[in-house]
Amino acid sequence: MKKSISFLCAVMLSGACLYAQDHSSHPDRFFLRYDETPSSLRLLPPPPADSTARFAYDKEQYEWGKSLRDTPRGAMAVSDAALGKDWLNDVFGEAFGLDISTQNAPELCKLIENMRQDAGDLATREAKNHYMRTRPFVYWNEPTATPDHEPFLRTNGSYPSGHTAIGWATALVLAEINPERATEILARGYEFGQSRVIVGAHYQSDVDMGRVVSAGIVAALHSNKGFEKQLKKAKKEFSKLSKR
Repeated sequence: MKKSISFLCAVMLSGACLYAQDHSSHPDRFFLRYDETPSSLRLLPPPPADSTARFAYDKEQYEWGKSLRDTPRGAMAVSDAALGKDWLNDVFGEAFGLDISTQNAPELCKLIENMRQDAGDLATREAKNHYMRTRPFVYWNEPTATPDHEPFLRTNGSYPSGHTAIGWATALVLAEINPERATEILARGYEFGQSRVIVGAHYQSDVDMGRVVSAGIVAALHSNKGFEKQLKKAKKEFSKLSKR
């Protein structure tokens, strides 16, 4: 059992597994309890069936993503897949207009890190576990642009995208903290989700619904006292940083 937990933690740090933690084991990594979150299973429609127009669009977008893998946009998509310790600044720093590392903005980083599991796990878990949708690279028996992540992805449901949910929830909160850069932040959050299509880890419908459930989780977070307290600290910190 100890070996299994150690393995999951190691994979999580590498960016391949970000959503498999249990709230009771790591309460400090969540703001919300599972019963305080919107039901992704009740909120979302089922994933598209193979014979539908929605699935045809998923296939079209999958081919679009493959066409970009050997481009700078493809390289960005691979980088987006690895949510390491500096991921927040790596992904959103330029759009935010400030260094949002733990050294420069510790309260903001704490806010985002503590809500990451709410967005990536609690927002998506119920639908993921119910549908266990096969990943596109498995369905078409083709490699992804992130081969090191494939063993875990093969065992984890594709619908909706937890990676996208993390990115879009983060973008929504960062845009609230820094409204003058909201367009840039939201645009980067949108592209972060599209990166999942480009690398081949998700269908477009997974990504689209990841944004839906993450919006729901952000709404739920705003009713949580712990989140609101930390958000207030982050806004105060940003106000000081922006005046430098």
